[in-house]
Amino acid sequence: MQLWVGLGNPGPKYAKNRHNIGWMALDRIADDHGFAPFRAKFQGSLSEGKFGSEKVMLLKPETFMNLSGQSVGEAMRFYKLEPTDITVFHDEIDLAPAKVRVKAGGGHAGHNGLRSIHQHIGPHYDRVRLGVGHPGHKDRVPGYVLSDFAKADQDWLDDVLRGISDGAPELARGDGGKFLNAVALRVAPPRSSTSAPKKTTAEQTPGVAPPDAREDTRNPLQKLVDKFR
Repeated sequence: MQLWVGLGNPGPKYAKNRHNIGWMALDRIADDHGFAPFRAKFQGSLSEGKFGSEKVMLLKPETFMNLSGQSVGEAMRFYKLEPTDITVFHDEIDLAPAKVRVKAGGGHAGHNGLRSIHQHIGPHYDRVRLGVGHPGHKDRVPGYVLSDFAKADQDWLDDVLRGISDGAPELARGDGGKFLNAVALRVAPPRSSTSAPKKTTAEQTPGVAPPDAREDTRNPLQKLVDKFR
């Protein structure tokens, strides 16, 4: 069994915040893969489902971001899981928008949700880091992550969430590479190789041969004159 945690804050006021992209990811996974409806449990909302034979629980802590570890720790102890059975989906200001990375263990880099989880279960859990970009100065970070995604962000955000859902079965199988490939196929799909090459001017005009293929009808004197022009 695995426990996937999406970080965010409860309530409609925060629903579209950058800080809530972890919740958004779990909602998309649950909707696309037929997981059970979320229900109140472990100081949060819990859903469950399967990818093949692998059972996955989806948890959205509702303790507010700074106390996320309370909910995660309670769920981990109830299901008798190890920290390595847990994957946390969270916003990452040190990654550009639409960038997604997978990481095993490590520090919390000042993220208050991760800091709280560290306090309750230690650092040895996996993370899916969801890039939201940086506002440019550390003093602006709190207001930035607690504000809604801009309209200009909606296209890439939808692509990222769809890609995460596409790759979720691979993530459940422990294949982070294939998971990230699924995200990349949504965010930056390969260009079509069926496009016809651009035609030259001669090819675009029926009956006109390319300049180097035309017959030279100049007499020797004209060729000599043209040579010195």
